[in-house]
Amino acid sequence: MTILVPVLGDQLSRDLPSLRDADPAETVVLMMEVWDEATYVKHHKQKIALIFSAMRHFAAELGEQGWRVDYVELTDAQNAHSFTGEVARALERHDVDEIRVTEAGEWRVQQMLEEWADRFACAVTILPDDRFLCSHAEFREWAEGRQHLTMEYFYRRMRQKTGLLMTADGKPKGGAWNFDKENRKPPAEGLNPPLRPLFEPDAVTRECITLVEGRFGGHFGSLDRFDWPVTRTQALQAADAFFAQRLELFGPYEDAMLWGQDQLYHSLLSTSINLGLLDPMELCRRAEALYDEGRAPINSVEGFIRQIIGWREYIRGFYWYFMPGLQEANALEAHLPLPEFYWTGETDMACVADCVRSTRENAHAHHIQRLMVLGNFALLAGIDPRQVQDWYLVVYADAYEWVELPNVAAMILYADGGRLATKPYAASGNYINTMSDYCQRCRYDVRQKTGPGACPFNPLYWHFMDRHRDRLEPNRRIGRIYATWDRMSPERQLEYRDSAAAVLTALTPASAEWARDQDGGGA
Repeated sequence: MTILVPVLGDQLSRDLPSLRDADPAETVVLMMEVWDEATYVKHHKQKIALIFSAMRHFAAELGEQGWRVDYVELTDAQNAHSFTGEVARALERHDVDEIRVTEAGEWRVQQMLEEWADRFACAVTILPDDRFLCSHAEFREWAEGRQHLTMEYFYRRMRQKTGLLMTADGKPKGGAWNFDKENRKPPAEGLNPPLRPLFEPDAVTRECITLVEGRFGGHFGSLDRFDWPVTRTQALQAADAFFAQRLELFGPYEDAMLWGQDQLYHSLLSTSINLGLLDPMELCRRAEALYDEGRAPINSVEGFIRQIIGWREYIRGFYWYFMPGLQEANALEAHLPLPEFYWTGETDMACVADCVRSTRENAHAHHIQRLMVLGNFALLAGIDPRQVQDWYLVVYADAYEWVELPNVAAMILYADGGRLATKPYAASGNYINTMSDYCQRCRYDVRQKTGPGACPFNPLYWHFMDRHRDRLEPNRRIGRIYATWDRMSPERQLEYRDSAAAVLTALTPASAEWARDQDGGGA
């Protein structure tokens, strides 16, 4: 008997359900570099190189452990350019009785897998991915009947399920479920976080870099500074360094931003987690142990654990619960094209320029840069959700649709109408000024509210609030803002509208025309 086990590029774990109990003597592991997956959006060059290199290293490790690995490189002259095509070719090479595969992380790929039973003559078994804590069925059971799928309540359920940061009598350690209020410190003067480990590309990675430059040279991003971990050993070294050097101050400064500081105290482990190189629960247990030993504060440890068993698990459940309709969600009727500066970084807004620079150079920006700078501008300006979604999927090395789409469509752009977020994450320039040093370097004046020299976030904020008044004013978390707007004179309100139109004119003429048509109380 021969079982064919396809392993996808984000499933690089020996704990993968389709590999966990398999017998190497009767298993052929199929791994595939396929053109369609590298080009269905034009992924950042570092992202493609990272996935290909990690796949090749994982295949080599399996081979050393006695597994029979059928590895298809992109340069294979017969490459079928798709998962289905490569499985069909593998069935011609091997006498296969069963295809056994772990469910895909993305809706698009899962639909492909579910067609295999009708397409191929052998048996096809699709196993649930139990590397996640919450199954699709469990999330549906939790979500059914709820008007708002508030992550905090889901997170508490996951804490109780895992026992993480829970006392023996079922209470949260530290006396609270959430220490987020302690994790909003602006950057302190002289803040100088230690650098994360940088991994010099070995021969395999260099080969992948050369391949990507040759085949995907027109894609966004630079490969000059490729230093991501590409094996589990390297990923564990990166985790070791985070826990030893940066976890302590991760919590207080997780929302802070500094010009030219691309990592601060963040772990940068998401690429390795999403590839399968690191076990999320293993990381959470390590963080909890440091708290229990008195070596890390509760706010940092809880914040780290919440990002993994709270937000990561929640986002994955939310994605599968609302797919495929989530892709088309556009509750705020945003239709403007994505500005060119998201690709070039050529803008006088210092915050946007620095975040795009980091994104281009590193295929990474931390979550507040993604949410409150790049995402906030797209929300306020009314950029088309599909274009914003595609951009985030392209540019970040840790971006897969299951994690990217809910974060962008629902959290950043409020395109789902508030099923995920209880209010839009809209902010003026004051937030960016409080949480960063960007405004000190900007040609715009964050204290100026309107006019040519004003921070663009300021008029765009009030323009956003004005045009969405009908929808947002009933929201108890945001409705009181309109009392401030109503106290302004009609002339002052017009200044905000005209200044917003001027900002949008710099994007496209159609943007300015659209902005002037919004007279308040809109969609």
